[in-house]
Amino acid sequence: MPPQTRPAAEFAAKIRAHALRMVHGAKASHIGTSLSMADILSVLYTQTLRIDPERPDWPERDRLIVSKGHGAAILYAALAERGFFPVDWLADYCKDGSKLMGHASHHVPGVEVSTGSLGHGLPIGCGMALAARREGRPHRIFVILSDGELDEGSNWEAVLFAPHHQLDNLVVIVDYNQIQSFGAVKEVLDLDPLPAKWRAFRWSAMEIDGHDFTDLESTLNRVPFEPGKPSAIIAHTVKGKGVSFMENRLAWHYQSPDEGQLAQALQELDSPL
Repeated sequence: MPPQTRPAAEFAAKIRAHALRMVHGAKASHIGTSLSMADILSVLYTQTLRIDPERPDWPERDRLIVSKGHGAAILYAALAERGFFPVDWLADYCKDGSKLMGHASHHVPGVEVSTGSLGHGLPIGCGMALAARREGRPHRIFVILSDGELDEGSNWEAVLFAPHHQLDNLVVIVDYNQIQSFGAVKEVLDLDPLPAKWRAFRWSAMEIDGHDFTDLESTLNRVPFEPGKPSAIIAHTVKGKGVSFMENRLAWHYQSPDEGQLAQALQELDSPL
């Protein structure tokens, strides 16, 4: 593994282990969708985003909106590992009185907006990008979308809006794991050919392996791909990535690991129970 990819790989293993413990402890769900975007978040938080954990509201920071807010466990894990709040908070995830709600909450340091009602993140990101452009600010806006979320019409209104306003400070990353809440994407509402759709809407679009750290780093370091155009990254991922018995299994959209499954998953990640 090239030296520059090692911090991201180590970070990804840590946040996967955190998310597994969190979902198990809360008897919660959405571990599959959390694991599929772990490597994307790792590269963003170790290599790409201009942020300052000691100043979550730093005006010049890059903004990250995780529109698939049901993947909050892995987002919180990444923020804790990056230093936005104590790692100890993770133990109370999704429990009564916890700061860490089951869907991403803007009350948590480092979370830009509350999400989970699908189809809202990209329209908000467009507004942020347009405001930054008009105010002459240098920060960028990154939005992570789920593939099933692209069934929402509000996203396609935003996809039309962004190139019209030449928002090249806006970057979308589609977590294309091919499974949504009630089945395979191809069976529920087929999105193919997905990259061609974004290009037809006048975005600059690329396909990548969403688990290849070199591919992720080189791609995210190149945005914007074209001046005057928003960037779309179609990241091919695996639902439940990193845990053999969870990979590509619809059940892990909802299921919580029991003690034995948690132990096996952490063993596969080479992480202590």
